[in-house]
Amino acid sequence: MTAPYYSDDHVSLYLGDMREVLPALGCVSADAAVCDPPYGETSLAWDRWPDGWPTLLAEHTRSMWCFGSMRMFWDHRDEFKGWRLSQDVVWEKHNGTGFAADRLKRVHEHSLHFYRGAWATVHHDAPRVAVEHRTKGNAGRGQPEQTGEIRSATWSDDGTRLVRSVIKAASMWRRGAIHPTQKPTEVLAPLIEYAVPVGGLVLDPFAGSCSTLLTARQLDRRAVGIEANEEYAEKAAERLSTPDLFGGAA
Repeated sequence: MTAPYYSDDHVSLYLGDMREVLPALGCVSADAAVCDPPYGETSLAWDRWPDGWPTLLAEHTRSMWCFGSMRMFWDHRDEFKGWRLSQDVVWEKHNGTGFAADRLKRVHEHSLHFYRGAWATVHHDAPRVAVEHRTKGNAGRGQPEQTGEIRSATWSDDGTRLVRSVIKAASMWRRGAIHPTQKPTEVLAPLIEYAVPVGGLVLDPFAGSCSTLLTARQLDRRAVGIEANEEYAEKAAERLSTPDLFGGAA
């Protein structure tokens, strides 16, 4: 058994290539994975796509959120065979990160939800948020024509709405990021709440700053993370052990 680089009652972080560490961990079975792999779109040393990781991950979970660009998903589409696409979420940033002057300014990233097997057997619970304006009383509601036969229905407004598929959040580099691709809690939380029940297990094979682990712990979920770069693993371990040092931000 590989010894964890950091561990507490809720989360464990391991150092190494996920393609080597994950098999060494044995029978890790996660409710879902939250993945932020290197996109392989730059010349940076750490930005190298790890071949074969989606196939390996399928041995440890049947549900996966994966961050990436449309170019990344298109270039590596064959590696996602066996995974079925459920939905996509867009993270809208405060400002773009692209430097190309011959394209529209890119101010977003995608997170796609994939699953394997029967949909009914995969945990999914769409999170809701409170709203200020409520509809008074019951309202008649018909089924949209494109989804089948139109029929009447009623619903009672409970003051909440489904979390929207476009999530606005400032990039973490404005808030003291320790990793260049660090994701904010505002984006990670609804993904984890959707795919992992309270007390369930989240797997992050590209842990980076360990934002997924920190957010999972805040949401009363367990988490296992793997990070290949020891410099980031060291900073992430410090962050996990002293979250107040970073203001609780992911």
